[in-house]
Amino acid sequence: MATVGRPEPSPSLLRRVEALARALMPPLIAALTMVVAAGPTGMPALLPAVTLPQVVFWSIFRPGAMSPPAVFLVGLLLDLLSLAPLGTGVLTLLVAHGLAVSWRRFLARQSFLAVWVVFCGFALATGALGYVLNAALSFTLPPPAPMLHQAALAAGLYPAFAFVLGRLHRMMVRAEEAA
Repeated sequence: MATVGRPEPSPSLLRRVEALARALMPPLIAALTMVVAAGPTGMPALLPAVTLPQVVFWSIFRPGAMSPPAVFLVGLLLDLLSLAPLGTGVLTLLVAHGLAVSWRRFLARQSFLAVWVVFCGFALATGALGYVLNAALSFTLPPPAPMLHQAALAAGLYPAFAFVLGRLHRMMVRAEEAA
């Protein structure tokens, strides 16, 4: 607590670097897992399926760290790594982010199961949006099976991501409270 008439001392360089690292951690973790998933797995649906759970989780529980510009960059990386038409991943992730942020107050108070069910809806909706965008850009109607596979894979991966990211989020909150 500062005395009357004296300004608070500015945070040390180490505290500022630590705060910046906490702010950049969610998009950087998403980018790192995307690069790993883009490896030769033989599963083209894996890349969007590891990206969506992270964007939605951080949009609900730490929206300041997964801001629209960060989601834009993650979506651009998704498009580049998956060789999708530029903008499809960006738009689908921005829509998912917008929905997650708008439902944030409700979802943050719900049980894991309720959030997972809502995420399954997000996965299906973003898959359908990606399907429509790809159909419109290619002027053909692609088969819906890959879109359904991608949505199911994202829904199946969400619990693992929520467990790991939830622990990371709690660690970040404890670090902020200690600072």
